[in-house]
Amino acid sequence: MSAIEHPLPFASWESRGFWEGAGRGELVLQRCQTCGLVQHRPRGVCAHCLDGSTLVHFAASGLGKIYSFTVTEQNQAKGFAEACPYVMAYVDLDEGPRMLTVVVDCDPDNVAIGAQVTVDYVSQTRDDAEMFAIPVFRLS
Repeated sequence: MSAIEHPLPFASWESRGFWEGAGRGELVLQRCQTCGLVQHRPRGVCAHCLDGSTLVHFAASGLGKIYSFTVTEQNQAKGFAEACPYVMAYVDLDEGPRMLTVVVDCDPDNVAIGAQVTVDYVSQTRDDAEMFAIPVFRLS
Protein backbone atom coordinates (compact mmCIF):
# COMPACT_ATOMS: atom_id res chain seq x y z
CA MET A 1 0.00 0.00 0.00
CA SER A 2 1.32 3.45 -0.95
CA ALA A 3 -0.07 6.97 -0.90
CA ILE A 4 -2.61 7.93 -3.55
CA GLU A 5 -1.09 9.79 -6.47
CA HIS A 6 -3.85 12.33 -7.05
CA PRO A 7 -4.15 13.83 -10.53
CA LEU A 8 -3.04 17.42 -10.80
CA PRO A 9 -6.03 19.71 -10.27
CA PHE A 10 -7.00 22.34 -12.80
CA ALA A 11 -8.31 25.58 -11.34
CA SER A 12 -11.20 27.11 -13.22
CA TRP A 13 -12.37 30.63 -12.39
CA GLU A 14 -14.92 29.03 -10.04
CA SER A 15 -12.52 26.72 -8.18
CA ARG A 16 -9.32 28.81 -8.05
CA GLY A 17 -10.00 30.09 -4.50
CA PHE A 18 -10.44 26.52 -3.24
CA TRP A 19 -7.22 25.18 -4.83
CA GLU A 20 -5.11 28.20 -3.89
CA GLY A 21 -6.41 27.95 -0.33
CA ALA A 22 -5.47 24.27 -0.15
CA GLY A 23 -1.97 25.21 -1.34
CA ARG A 24 -1.73 27.57 1.66
CA GLY A 25 -3.03 24.89 4.04
CA GLU A 26 -6.55 26.35 4.26
CA LEU A 27 -9.86 24.66 3.48
CA VAL A 28 -11.61 27.44 1.57
CA LEU A 29 -15.40 27.35 1.24
CA GLN A 30 -17.93 29.80 -0.19
CA ARG A 31 -20.65 31.65 1.73
CA CYS A 32 -23.59 33.42 0.11
CA GLN A 33 -24.13 36.76 1.81
CA THR A 34 -27.68 36.90 0.45
CA CYS A 35 -29.09 33.70 1.98
CA GLY A 36 -26.25 32.51 4.25
CA LEU A 37 -25.65 29.14 2.56
CA VAL A 38 -22.14 27.71 2.93
CA GLN A 39 -21.30 25.57 -0.08
CA HIS A 40 -18.74 23.17 -1.40
CA ARG A 41 -17.95 22.47 -4.37
CA PRO A 42 -17.05 25.95 -5.57
CA ARG A 43 -19.57 27.47 -7.98
CA GLY A 44 -20.19 30.75 -9.72
CA VAL A 45 -23.63 31.08 -8.10
CA CYS A 46 -25.24 30.12 -4.81
CA ALA A 47 -26.74 26.62 -5.02
CA HIS A 48 -29.75 27.81 -2.97
CA CYS A 49 -30.77 31.29 -4.14
CA LEU A 50 -28.75 31.41 -7.41
CA ASP A 51 -27.21 34.80 -6.52
CA GLY A 52 -23.68 34.99 -7.87
CA SER A 53 -22.91 38.53 -6.84
CA THR A 54 -22.58 38.00 -3.07
CA LEU A 55 -20.45 34.84 -2.80
CA VAL A 56 -17.41 35.23 -0.56
CA HIS A 57 -14.57 32.82 0.12
CA PHE A 58 -13.48 32.08 3.68
CA ALA A 59 -11.10 29.73 5.48
CA ALA A 60 -13.11 26.99 7.20
CA SER A 61 -12.11 25.25 10.43
CA GLY A 62 -11.09 22.04 8.63
CA LEU A 63 -13.03 19.97 11.16
CA GLY A 64 -15.84 17.53 10.54
CA LYS A 65 -17.42 14.14 11.15
CA ILE A 66 -17.59 11.12 8.89
CA TYR A 67 -21.08 10.85 7.40
CA SER A 68 -20.44 7.68 5.39
CA PHE A 69 -17.41 5.76 4.16
CA THR A 70 -16.20 2.76 2.23
CA VAL A 71 -12.94 0.87 2.19
CA THR A 72 -11.78 0.71 -1.42
CA GLU A 73 -10.15 -2.66 -2.00
CA GLN A 74 -9.85 -2.45 -5.80
CA ASN A 75 -9.32 0.45 -8.15
CA GLN A 76 -7.75 0.26 -11.58
CA ALA A 77 -7.17 4.01 -11.96
CA LYS A 78 -3.53 5.04 -12.23
CA GLY A 79 -2.29 6.39 -8.92
CA PHE A 80 -5.13 4.82 -6.96
CA ALA A 81 -4.60 1.09 -7.66
CA GLU A 82 -1.28 1.08 -5.81
CA ALA A 83 -2.85 2.69 -2.72
CA CYS A 84 -5.52 0.02 -2.07
CA PRO A 85 -6.96 -0.46 0.43
CA TYR A 86 -7.88 3.16 1.23
CA VAL A 87 -10.85 4.87 2.84
CA MET A 88 -13.16 7.09 0.79
CA ALA A 89 -15.56 9.11 2.93
CA TYR A 90 -18.19 11.78 2.90
CA VAL A 91 -17.34 14.25 5.66
CA ASP A 92 -19.89 16.64 7.12
CA LEU A 93 -17.83 19.78 7.66
CA ASP A 94 -18.53 21.79 10.82
CA GLU A 95 -19.62 24.69 8.60
CA GLY A 96 -22.35 22.58 6.97
CA PRO A 97 -21.32 21.26 3.54
CA ARG A 98 -20.59 17.60 2.88
CA MET A 99 -17.30 16.82 1.13
CA LEU A 100 -16.11 13.66 -0.63
CA THR A 101 -12.55 12.93 0.43
CA VAL A 102 -9.99 10.34 1.48
CA VAL A 103 -9.19 9.44 5.10
CA VAL A 104 -5.46 8.81 5.29
CA ASP A 105 -2.91 7.20 7.62
CA CYS A 106 -5.37 5.04 9.53
CA ASP A 107 -6.35 1.43 9.93
CA PRO A 108 -9.64 1.10 7.99
CA ASP A 109 -11.01 -0.89 10.96
CA ASN A 110 -10.71 2.26 13.10
CA VAL A 111 -12.91 4.38 10.81
CA ALA A 112 -16.54 4.78 11.90
CA ILE A 113 -19.54 6.89 11.03
CA GLY A 114 -19.53 9.92 13.30
CA ALA A 115 -15.76 9.84 13.84
CA GLN A 116 -14.14 13.25 14.18
CA VAL A 117 -11.70 14.18 11.40
CA THR A 118 -9.32 17.03 10.67
CA VAL A 119 -8.17 18.25 7.28
CA ASP A 120 -4.61 17.81 6.10
CA TYR A 121 -3.02 18.48 2.72
CA VAL A 122 -1.03 16.51 0.18
CA SER A 123 1.25 18.85 -1.74
CA GLN A 124 2.06 18.14 -5.35
CA THR A 125 5.04 18.67 -7.58
CA ARG A 126 3.96 20.66 -10.60
CA ASP A 127 5.71 21.98 -13.67
CA ASP A 128 3.82 25.28 -13.59
CA ALA A 129 3.78 28.12 -11.08
CA GLU A 130 0.65 26.89 -9.28
CA MET A 131 0.88 26.02 -5.57
CA PHE A 132 -2.08 23.68 -5.13
CA ALA A 133 -2.58 20.81 -2.68
CA ILE A 134 -5.15 18.05 -2.22
CA PRO A 135 -7.26 18.23 0.96
CA VAL A 136 -7.47 14.86 2.75
CA PHE A 137 -8.66 14.05 6.25
CA ARG A 138 -7.18 12.28 9.28
CA LEU A 139 -8.95 10.80 12.29
CA SER A 140 -8.80 13.30 15.18
